[in-house]
Amino acid sequence: MDYLGIDDEEFIRGKVPMTKKEIRILSLVNARLAPDSLVYDIGAGTGAISVEAARLVPDGRVYALERNPEAIALIRANAANFALRNITVINEEAPAGIAALPKCDAVFVGGSGGRLVPILDAVAMKLKSGGRIVVNCITVQSLMQAIEYFRSRDAEFSYETIQVQVTHLQQIGPYDMAKAVNPVYILTAKKWDKDQNGLADMNEKAV
Repeated sequence: MDYLGIDDEEFIRGKVPMTKKEIRILSLVNARLAPDSLVYDIGAGTGAISVEAARLVPDGRVYALERNPEAIALIRANAANFALRNITVINEEAPAGIAALPKCDAVFVGGSGGRLVPILDAVAMKLKSGGRIVVNCITVQSLMQAIEYFRSRDAEFSYETIQVQVTHLQQIGPYDMAKAVNPVYILTAKKWDKDQNGLADMNEKAV
């Protein structure tokens, strides 16, 4: 299994926004991927999360959905750069394209284009029991929309949210100055595993 946390500089970037390394690491850890996991990356951007996920699921597959033609080219370029053959790039604006995909073990939602709720509706139907949805939000409005969604489905999902603020020290002459990265909210929702240990999951929820 490959290491987690590729340096940002190793990706081909262009002008498309990219999820930074520290956020990728936390998001991927929260997804609890297995070597054979099937993963969706919604609003995949440059494909940074797709690439990291694909390296962690050598026996699985990552479906990267993206609407921006420039980003599609970057995802393919980054997949080729890391010699990955288990990434399928889909040029669709989610939730379009999700219904045709096989059931998945984990979902990453980055860009949603204002369609977060219909995207969550679509992936919730495709997510296996025990699977996880990781939503990265940079605005409070998107975060609250995600929280309200999973609160309304508390019989099917549990969730937790963290805010991540990363500050790098940048050398400027003889000094090391703090350079902050925009804070990101990471919401992780788990679908109750009713097939294998639903009772245990429901007891966990009650606690």
